[in-house]
Amino acid sequence: MCGIAGLVLLRAGDNVSLPEDAAAHVRAMLDVMAHRGPDGEGVRLDGPACLGHRRLSIIDLEGGAQPMCDGRRVLTFNGEIYNYRELRSRLEQDGFRFQTSSDTEVLLAAYARWETDCLSRLDGMFSFALWDAPRRRLFCARDRFGKKPFFYARTRDLFVFASELHALAHVPSLQLRLSPRALPRFMAYDYVPTPETPYADVFSLSPAHWLLLENGEPKTGRYWDLPMPDEEERRSEDELRETLRSLMHAAVRRRMISDVPLGVFLSGGIDSSIVAGCMARHSDRPVKTFSIGFREASYDESRFARLVARRFGTEHHEEILAAEDCADILPDLVKRMDVPLADPSTAPTWLLARLARRHVTVALGGDGADELWAGYEHYIGFDLAERYNRLPVWLRRGVIEPLCRRLPASAGYINPRLAVQTFLHGAHSPAWQRVQTMLASLTPDLQALILARPDRALLQPERLFEPTLQSFNHWPAPATPLARAFYVYARGFMLDDILVKVDRCAMLHSLEARAPFLDTALAEFTARLPVRARLRGFRRKYLLKEAFADMLPPEILRRGKRGFQIPVAAWLRGRLRPLMEDMLAADRLQRQGIFNPRAVQTLMRRHLSGAADLRRPLWNLLVWQLWLQGKGIG
Repeated sequence: MCGIAGLVLLRAGDNVSLPEDAAAHVRAMLDVMAHRGPDGEGVRLDGPACLGHRRLSIIDLEGGAQPMCDGRRVLTFNGEIYNYRELRSRLEQDGFRFQTSSDTEVLLAAYARWETDCLSRLDGMFSFALWDAPRRRLFCARDRFGKKPFFYARTRDLFVFASELHALAHVPSLQLRLSPRALPRFMAYDYVPTPETPYADVFSLSPAHWLLLENGEPKTGRYWDLPMPDEEERRSEDELRETLRSLMHAAVRRRMISDVPLGVFLSGGIDSSIVAGCMARHSDRPVKTFSIGFREASYDESRFARLVARRFGTEHHEEILAAEDCADILPDLVKRMDVPLADPSTAPTWLLARLARRHVTVALGGDGADELWAGYEHYIGFDLAERYNRLPVWLRRGVIEPLCRRLPASAGYINPRLAVQTFLHGAHSPAWQRVQTMLASLTPDLQALILARPDRALLQPERLFEPTLQSFNHWPAPATPLARAFYVYARGFMLDDILVKVDRCAMLHSLEARAPFLDTALAEFTARLPVRARLRGFRRKYLLKEAFADMLPPEILRRGKRGFQIPVAAWLRGRLRPLMEDMLAADRLQRQGIFNPRAVQTLMRRHLSGAADLRRPLWNLLVWQLWLQGKGIG
């Protein structure tokens, strides 16, 4: 796990070189990412290219320094290639000889052997940039799910890239300016969807994509995609369970390769408990597990984590906090994130990573399981939509819809109204229109909130939610809305919220986080399963729970999904109220010219009086303001 950065001249001719100060600019980019790699730094200037690297040593502690050069090519690489030993054996058969035991050298040799086709052979989490000097081209790529970040932009003369967005601010010729599309989408999604970023003409490389810079023009393409569900699956449930267990154990074993201590983020939920159980089976010593708990009983889940730790005999570490400890660290944490992210669970994630880093350098977790295994209540909503539209019209409109509209919004983790809205709004329209209308219904009136937008059409639902609609329509018929929901979650919420949150919070503590559920073979098997194997009636993660029923304590199998219930509504009325009133003060907003002060003040008055629960738009407004301030903009 590392940080990478670099500059490449767009016109990389044989006799063209970067100026001497290029290395200083790359070092400045690396300096702001020192937390990603505290164990070493390297910069290599090679004619028209300058590549830099900050290293967190995980494999081959003595060797593996970067950027790595084989005499013709230079590589800067962030991540892990889990099948590097198998690739190394294959390459040795082809005559390659290795000087280190690192996966970095294997990746460099894999490109030398297979060029861009090497991507199909890599199993891991990664982003990298490889300067191919003989061809005068830069080859970049990002892993299949986007676990490792890669941002890039171009100036008149340069192509620039980095692992974190704010590092690009240290390139003097790159003028960062806010994108008019970013703020509306952030307010709608709680993040800025890939491939866009908060800055105009600065992009995030999409997952499972490569980028080639050749002859002055960057071009990108996809090298992998999630397979569609196979509703004609013929294997028995017993066979599927056995295959799933085998793949899960293999995924965990691969992620236990490390030359430094490693452990598990253990929440006591299904997913992290399975990871801990598999790891315990393949470890010759007690597994280190980590969890945080809260003094407030309504938030605390630490007893479930302790139950799992006892079951597997782990060396368990926990920290018990007050819920308001999260409120206290959130403002500073938002400022330190390189991208705006309105997920309040960033705070407990950061606290958990801090605890783990005191004992280990690598931590495995259950990320990806909720998205691929129907862990959210919204999946039930898509399923209900399909069933609902087969009912007679008189029953839908005369009985069910009036009852559904009376459902209350929940202040807790589970909100029954969300599942209902997935199909109730526009339920008589085609599937993609139902999704569009549902999303718009959950979004504040951006026309009133956001002031100067050169193109008001950006606020229309069909433009605002274009990334989701594209993902929803990515699979052709006969994919059902429920089947498509898996793709939407993997390419949206998981990519730009869950994986960003875990990567940034872990790396702020120089901790590597690994996700066994996103193992290539395991994820492909999961994606191909019939949707009823993942959601059977109201039973989410059906086959996953069945496959590991004999491993987990019954209390873990029976408990529903809960998560840490972040009390944002209460915080905005109490502990965070002074901060909110300062950051959203009318005179400040008037000077900025971004938000409508009158509309924002109305939102605050209604929320503070208890007339309405407006935590989401207010929290998003506050996060945006704090992020701007952290970047020296607000």
